[in-house]
Amino acid sequence: MKKLQGAHQRKPITPDLLMTPSDQGDVDLDMDFAADRGNWTGKLDFLLSCIGYCVGLGNVWRFPYRAYTNGGGAFLVPYFLMLAICGIPLFFLELSLGQFSSLGPLAVWKISPLFKGAGAAMLLIVGLVAIYYNMIIAYVLFYLFASLTSNLPWEHCGNWWNTDLCLEHRGSKDGNGALPLNLTGTVSPSEEYWSRYVLHIQGSQGIGSPGEIRWNLCLCLLLAWVIVFLCILKGVKSSGKVVYFTATFPYLILLMLLVRGVTLPGAWKGIQFYLTPQFHHLLSSKVWIEAALQIFYSLGVGFGGLLTFASYNTFHQNIYRDTFIVTLGNAITSILAGFAIFSVLGYMSQELGVPVDQVAKAGPGLAFVVYPQAMTMLPLSPFWSFLFFFMLLTLGLDSQFAFLETIVTAVTDEFPYYLRPKKAVFSGLICVAMYLMGLVLTTDGGMYWLVLLDDYSASFGLMVVVITTCLAVTRVYGIQRFCRDIHMMLGFKPGLYFRACWLFLSPATLLALLVYSIVKYQPSEYGSYRFPAWAELLGILMGLLSCLMIPAGMLVAVLREEGSLWELSYGNSGSEGKIERPRGWAAAHG
Repeated sequence: MKKLQGAHQRKPITPDLLMTPSDQGDVDLDMDFAADRGNWTGKLDFLLSCIGYCVGLGNVWRFPYRAYTNGGGAFLVPYFLMLAICGIPLFFLELSLGQFSSLGPLAVWKISPLFKGAGAAMLLIVGLVAIYYNMIIAYVLFYLFASLTSNLPWEHCGNWWNTDLCLEHRGSKDGNGALPLNLTGTVSPSEEYWSRYVLHIQGSQGIGSPGEIRWNLCLCLLLAWVIVFLCILKGVKSSGKVVYFTATFPYLILLMLLVRGVTLPGAWKGIQFYLTPQFHHLLSSKVWIEAALQIFYSLGVGFGGLLTFASYNTFHQNIYRDTFIVTLGNAITSILAGFAIFSVLGYMSQELGVPVDQVAKAGPGLAFVVYPQAMTMLPLSPFWSFLFFFMLLTLGLDSQFAFLETIVTAVTDEFPYYLRPKKAVFSGLICVAMYLMGLVLTTDGGMYWLVLLDDYSASFGLMVVVITTCLAVTRVYGIQRFCRDIHMMLGFKPGLYFRACWLFLSPATLLALLVYSIVKYQPSEYGSYRFPAWAELLGILMGLLSCLMIPAGMLVAVLREEGSLWELSYGNSGSEGKIERPRGWAAAHG
């Protein structure tokens, strides 16, 4: 080991992304670069981790709403087309980059040191998202514990947190069915439970005066971080086993909720509302943009999670097959979740005697207001409520595992000799730091900060990072080199479809999304609350900071690294254009 370290000091070995076995020279093939880094203990670990990462909360509370507001069944046309143009190619690109290099989002840019800022931007984005995403998991834990009772606390009015506007939204039955309720100017018990008890938002005057910390939310957030830390304690060796449960059990619960939902009276009313095709919507550019955004965010491209997971693969893992399994599975899961959600909303619509569109919402409003209210109308309501929130918990934890593993892997790959032996301690310090930064989200006005983070942390900045990554790999590193790398791993080169998407279609689509998001910019809001100008400016700066990491990284590379601008752009390719053997090749052929 000392000899290896001495050799490393004399002539640094830079693992990089292209060299055929015949180009290896006299380098010792027994040096297993990946051994000290770790690998998945089984092929299913990686596949289930990717499924758990991509199939998350957005599949339940965002896709169904976007579908019915953008043409119902007709929305599936642009959705699957955007999946083919953007989702599948970018997913495969990020997996290939990670698997071939066996490096995290920072170290992988040894292929082109000039673009290392893109990796730093990924870490900034995923760090901000991880802070508020675990707060959502804390809300889920809060409701999970609240469901452990004989009567759900948001079932009736008359509690200390209710106001005079509270009305139990239950239809009155007669011989003709449910009589319509006049819901104007009233608030459901579930909505007041969420806003006045869980959030205690009345204690805040706005984002500038968040108020006091809510001790119960503070403890739930602490529990959420403890769970995440214990599951990533040993890196992919521990999280890779946890996902056997967290990635598969949600499907069992979703199936139970689906069967229960479609057997309810009025269920078909909601399903019809959800999927009735309205093809005239396809003439609107908004529908195509919404489909592309749904694909882009649901697959988690650009956050570094896919790259990180793939970096722990064996060199010849069939990521081509895994790409189609995960991306198509994610799409099918979203559609099935829509059936489960809207069947219950259809039942709720019939019970209340109001149209479905008056009970359907997107985002946290669906998970913490509408669906909990629907659960109160069912027999054994605490049981169904517990199942629903347990499903949300397992869906959320998988994504959070990926966020934390991305950060830890990226930093330890940069400082392997210092941090890799103490990876568990480093992971714990990251969790503690993020918990402390997330305490503002547990205050009375914490929801305002959560909305701000949600709107800006991974908005236009993430699109800029993905566009930069795509162009750097295909234009700077070279599409031919990249395809030869994939051929080394999988035994075949990507076809015309992937090359066309990587070179033109995917970047052009993302650029259109970026322009659209800027042109159609709307200030953040939460209910009737409008964010002040300084908060909007803070959010915009948050998004710009991740973009500025890219030129900043270029400047640092020019000032600190040796070599010409050409060498900084193309990595350590040398005079003959040969880049040193990738880490994964030694693991496969040592």
